[in-house]
Amino acid sequence: MPRIKFADVRFPDPNAPSVFDIEHRLKQHLINFREKMGKCKPDNQISDRDRRNILRKIAAYRDAVSRRSGMGHLADKDRQRLEMFRDGATLVHVESEHRADEIATAIHSEMPWMAEATERIWQDMRASVRNGDAAPRLKPLLLVGPPGIGKTYWARALAQHLMVPTSAIEATGEPASFSVTGSQRGWGSAGPGKPLESIMASGVANPVAVVDEIEKAGTVESTRGQRFNLSEGLLPLLERSTAKQWSCPYYRISFDMSWTTWIMTANSVDGLPAPFLSRCPPLTIPPLSMEHLLGFSDHLGAKRNLPLAAVDAVKEVIEAIKAPQLVSLRSVARMLDSVEQAINRPLLH
Repeated sequence: MPRIKFADVRFPDPNAPSVFDIEHRLKQHLINFREKMGKCKPDNQISDRDRRNILRKIAAYRDAVSRRSGMGHLADKDRQRLEMFRDGATLVHVESEHRADEIATAIHSEMPWMAEATERIWQDMRASVRNGDAAPRLKPLLLVGPPGIGKTYWARALAQHLMVPTSAIEATGEPASFSVTGSQRGWGSAGPGKPLESIMASGVANPVAVVDEIEKAGTVESTRGQRFNLSEGLLPLLERSTAKQWSCPYYRISFDMSWTTWIMTANSVDGLPAPFLSRCPPLTIPPLSMEHLLGFSDHLGAKRNLPLAAVDAVKEVIEAIKAPQLVSLRSVARMLDSVEQAINRPLLH
C-alpha cells in the first residue's frame, strides 16, 4: 500500500550521535587543539570551565536540531507519539474501477434506499482510479433524513468495504469542535481530535470520519469570549487545499488530513451555517418502505446466520405493523437480537 508524508516535521536521524558521543568528541577536539597550539594542560585535563562550555555548545546544538524538526515546542511524550509517522502514513487504495464497482454493488444490495449516496461515492471512487490517485478521493457527504433509516450504518458499511478505520463522533455529546479538531493546551480536556487519534491508532491516513446528528451540536465559549462550534471547526478539513496542511491546535504542527472521508448525518439542516452547507450540499434520504425493511431483515438475518424461519417470523411482525414509518432499522436489529438470544439461550435442567 502507498505511503504519504503525513506530519509536517523533520524527524531526527536515528543514527545521530548521542549526547555522550558529542561530549566525548568535543573534549577530544579541545585536547587536540591545545596540543597543536602547544598549550596542552598536564595529563590532558579538562577543567570545570571547559566542561561548562562544552555543555553549553551541546545544548545549543540540540536546540538548533529541535527547531529544525518543528517539534521543539513539544514534550517528549508527544514527540514519541509522532514518531510513528517517521516513515509516513499508509493509504488504503481502490486498485481498479472494477473494484469500485464491486464495493458500490455490495453497499447498494444491502441498502438500496441509500442509492443516491452510494452513486456519489461510486463515481468518486472510479474518478480517483482514472486519475491515478493513491487512494479514493471521496467528497464530503451530508446525509439528511429521519432517524433510524441507516445513515450511520451506511457510513460504517462504506468504511468496512473500503477496509479503512472508522472514526465516530456523536455531535449530541460533543458540544464543540474539540471532538474533531482537538483542543489546545490550557483546556481541561486538551488533546488531539478523534479523526487524528484514529489515524495515530491505525497508521492509516484515509479513515472514514462519521459525525452523527451534526445539527444538534452546541457551542462552547471560553473565558476569553472565544466561541467553538463543531460545524465551523470542520470547515478547513472539508476543503482539500486547506486539509492538506491542516494545523492541529494540540500539537501545533501541520498534518495531511486531505485523504479523510467525511460523512455527516442530520435529521434536518436547521441551524447549520451557510458556509458549511456550501461545502456539503445536503443529500436527502427518503423514508424506508416496507420492502426496504423486509430486505434489510433478510440481509441482517443472513449475516448473523439465523434460521430462515426465525427471520420470517420477524418479517411477519414488521408486516403486521402496516406502517413503515413506525419501524426503523434499529427496531429490526433489536427484533433480530431477541431472536438470536432466544436461539442461543442455554437449556435449564
